Amino acid sequence: MNQEKILNFFGLLLIMFGVSFAIPLLVAVFYEESLVAVFGSGMSLLIALGFLCWFLTKDNEQELSLSDGFVITVLFWIVLSVSGSIPFILFGFSVVDSFFESMSGITTTGATVFAGLDELPKSLLIYRQLLQWLGGMGLIVLAIAVMPLLGIGGGQLFKTQTPGPMSEQRLTPRITSTARALWSIYLVLTVLCVLAYRFAGMDYFDAVSHAFSTVSIGGFSTHDLSIGYYDSLSIEVVCIVFMLLSAMSFAVHYSAIYRKQVLKYFYDPELRFFISALIVILSLVCLSLISNNIEDPIRNGIFQTVSILTTTGFLTEEYSSWPTYVSFMLLVGAFIGACSGSVGGGIKSWRILIMLKHAYKQIFKIIHPDSINTIKLGKKVVDSNVSEAVWGFFSIYIISFMVLFLLVLATGLDFISAFSAVGACLNNLGPGLGEIASNYASVPSATKLILCFAMILGRLEIFTFLVVLMPAFWRR
Repeated sequence: MNQEKILNFFGLLLIMFGVSFAIPLLVAVFYEESLVAVFGSGMSLLIALGFLCWFLTKDNEQELSLSDGFVITVLFWIVLSVSGSIPFILFGFSVVDSFFESMSGITTTGATVFAGLDELPKSLLIYRQLLQWLGGMGLIVLAIAVMPLLGIGGGQLFKTQTPGPMSEQRLTPRITSTARALWSIYLVLTVLCVLAYRFAGMDYFDAVSHAFSTVSIGGFSTHDLSIGYYDSLSIEVVCIVFMLLSAMSFAVHYSAIYRKQVLKYFYDPELRFFISALIVILSLVCLSLISNNIEDPIRNGIFQTVSILTTTGFLTEEYSSWPTYVSFMLLVGAFIGACSGSVGGGIKSWRILIMLKHAYKQIFKIIHPDSINTIKLGKKVVDSNVSEAVWGFFSIYIISFMVLFLLVLATGLDFISAFSAVGACLNNLGPGLGEIASNYASVPSATKLILCFAMILGRLEIFTFLVVLMPAFWRR
């Protein structure tokens, strides 16, 4: 393992993260001068520490190996969350709450321990939103996009950072061009979202803030009532459109934009499955709300279903107040998650689709023992090793959920709150049921730390994190 190269890359990433503090710092200059020192100190500390790490190892010219990529990916999300908690701590929040909020932001989970958001300083609010925006596509992918300017390669790191089919394909021949393409699409979506929110009635500050958390599928808001604060159909429509766009695979966006293959949106098998599942659950939710005389069932049903199933977590209504089976149906729907290669959470639609096709294949095999069947996604045959890997992932996912669920139960949470908290954090969703319907402020510190582990486990899709915990990894 190339420890110097890891430290060198670490330094560059810390510098980039420190530079991003310029946005809340600028907001503090205009609105809250008392917080200039908070963001100025955090920015200076991270840049100085990052520069020191880079300077001490700048002469190391070796390439990153795959194992180095795993270590950097896992450690950086942890260190980034610790670094991101600095402004919250300096503002006066507890260390555990600050770490929880930072981890939730960076992993785009959207679970919050903060109440009274409407009274918090604007600079702190925009900082929370910025954490989600940076975490959405990943600072590491951004670093890969600029590494050629610094003479550093990063293909192995990109492979560990980008889960699902995207890790096995490149949109462009060069990995750095791929990273730039992803970030250019991400940036354009953000700008369009800002303009759409502004046109729909938000002021510029809220438009930028909510665009950050919408395009990243994060779910943080500048108001306690989330999107429900505005009570605006036009704002909800804008939010729904951009949540869906961000939940789609960025590989599909790339094909449609750069290769002019617009029909990809209609023929991509994973996207078609995701939309189909969304329509089925949406229909069931709306019918259930109508039958239970819930106010504005169609409008609230559509918004909350899209928000939960894309694992964004915005709210217009507390879905925990709906009939229990409807709330759990949405929560279970979040396990399906967004498309692979998107910024969403969950198991991912392509895995669910493969498992369903594999299950059908096995049932068909029982009926017709001599038949030879293959699993296809579109026109492509899925290798049997991929099917086995998907089922292995699903098994680890469920086992991880159950272990975390039991640990959270042991800290004192009731069954519904514990189940939804683990599900919401592991799927990077955010809002849950029961005690955590509004926020996570009241849960014990031990519970918050367990849920932080669930967030990063879900963000790195379990295997990336668990690999570095295996003794065999360190014996290589």
